[in-house]
Amino acid sequence: MTRSDRKEGAKSATAGPGGTRALSPAALYEAGLHHLGGGRLLDAQMCCEQALAADPTHADSLALMGIIALQTGQHDHAVAWFSRAIRQTPKIDYLTSLGFTLKQMGRLDDALAVFDKAIQLKPDEAELWKHMGGVLLALDRGAEALLSYQHALTIDPSHHEAAFQSGLLLHQQQRYEEAAQAFTICLTQRPGDLQSLQMRARCFRELKRYDAYLADCERAHALAPAEAMVCNNLGDAFVCLGRSAEALPWFDQALSLRPNFVEVLLNKGFALLQLLRFEDAAAVYRQILVLEPGHAKAAWQLAHVELQCGDYAAGWARREARWNMPDFSPEYPRFAEPKWLGKEDIAGKTVLIEEDEGFGDTIQFARYLPMLAARGARVILVVREALRPLLAGVEGVSQCLAYAPELQRPAFDMHCPVMSLPLAFGTTLATIPPAGYLPPLPAERSAAWEQRLGSHDRLRVGLVWSGNPHQGNDRNRSMPLSTLLPLLDVDADFISLQKELRPADRALLAQQSGIRDLTAELTDFVETAALISCLDVVVTVCTSVAHLAATLGRPTWIMLPYLADWRWLRDRDDSPWYPSARLFRQDSSCRYEPVVARVRGELAAKAAGFSTTTA
Repeated sequence: MTRSDRKEGAKSATAGPGGTRALSPAALYEAGLHHLGGGRLLDAQMCCEQALAADPTHADSLALMGIIALQTGQHDHAVAWFSRAIRQTPKIDYLTSLGFTLKQMGRLDDALAVFDKAIQLKPDEAELWKHMGGVLLALDRGAEALLSYQHALTIDPSHHEAAFQSGLLLHQQQRYEEAAQAFTICLTQRPGDLQSLQMRARCFRELKRYDAYLADCERAHALAPAEAMVCNNLGDAFVCLGRSAEALPWFDQALSLRPNFVEVLLNKGFALLQLLRFEDAAAVYRQILVLEPGHAKAAWQLAHVELQCGDYAAGWARREARWNMPDFSPEYPRFAEPKWLGKEDIAGKTVLIEEDEGFGDTIQFARYLPMLAARGARVILVVREALRPLLAGVEGVSQCLAYAPELQRPAFDMHCPVMSLPLAFGTTLATIPPAGYLPPLPAERSAAWEQRLGSHDRLRVGLVWSGNPHQGNDRNRSMPLSTLLPLLDVDADFISLQKELRPADRALLAQQSGIRDLTAELTDFVETAALISCLDVVVTVCTSVAHLAATLGRPTWIMLPYLADWRWLRDRDDSPWYPSARLFRQDSSCRYEPVVARVRGELAAKAAGFSTTTA
């Protein structure tokens, strides 16, 4: 169609029967709207121009000119047209169009003001609150955006987009239960909404509701069986449920759909580890490092496999990849001074040693501190306050400071994280330093505990059954107190060393007359060490008390999950790090009940022997 043809078309739209009567601005607007719907933008524009020639204040035509300008990418013109329409009649549709245009232009504050005005005119319109949320989100004002979306839901509880955006924001805020409820609203409206289903599944995973996680993953697979990530998530759900053998085919399916998908390979390697298939897991991590040589997490995982298999030379070095993991040890300062990893002569130098992981890690590797001093270094040690009294007196430590975010450290020449000390000293299985490095405990503290415990006519047993709940593998290494109760049948005195009690354990412990709970008096690790020195055996899961008791040389029986931490090596019931330790490992059932039964048998024999020697 030529330009003259378009003019004729527009002209015919203005003529009545016989071509003698001009149409009203309203009719011209309707004709323009019809042209716009057919994609005839020029015809629509000409209708609007004729309507406005007849009535320059015709608001609908002004707004339609804004829409036409917007569709042709003339945002400034669109703003002008919408603004003129609003000055005539502040209709919600006009304000919404202006707000959208301003948002597209990046004029977010102006867009926010427009939607605020629209809400003042019609506060019970859920769609406006949703639009307001979108602008606030673009302004990076997530908390306010969430409130806006949630207000939309109070007006219209089934509003899909408001529910979805609320769910995303709640998930970002780690409010997983509320986020799951928001995505459930979406799924009630649209059962086939794959994105909402996958997000709800992620919430269930964070909430450790693994059966629900699996159910949503299976439902997602029914909707999208050819999606690699859907297959991956299904495998991950089986891993979370402790069913790693069932997970592997799903990871392989995901890899068949998307070969060399690194995220899936990481999950597959982890599943293989859960099955103690160390060589296969190592092969997967090496495959990732071929694909992405700088992949820190794959290197870190491979290092743990190497350490667990006794390859300390490779494992210590590769474990330094942890510093390239953005969420690793965020509190460890990134010093300007060089890091010491054993190559430089440190005689006459001041070396700062600072903890970088957990309490137990620091206790285990503090054995290297005297070795630093033996090389002529002046050693400054920084640890958390709970450890400072225990480690301040270690031979060779010139100064021991309690970590604080604002801590001003003395001048030093080089630094080394505690967990890098084995690398710095080239530690092999044959050269592990002895554990007895702690200074003598204050005699008065041990004496006070002896008096507090009373007569020593039965075996004294310290108990720890759970660790820090935020530790990555805690659900495998810890157990509820109820699992440990069969030990109480043994003729012994049981003393709780469990500092952090979970709610169910707290209630159960209060009912147990067979366990003395003195942990309120364990104010730091020195106090705990003093109590442990009065015990005959400590039965514990893999937590800081295990390291403390074993470092003190006390008989320490450590109950380990099927996949134990790398420091306990493979297939051993002893530890080269701690001669006084015995290891009690889960079998492939991954249950602690059989472990507790074995410990009970050994404990009963030890208690009987104790009774014989004290009779």
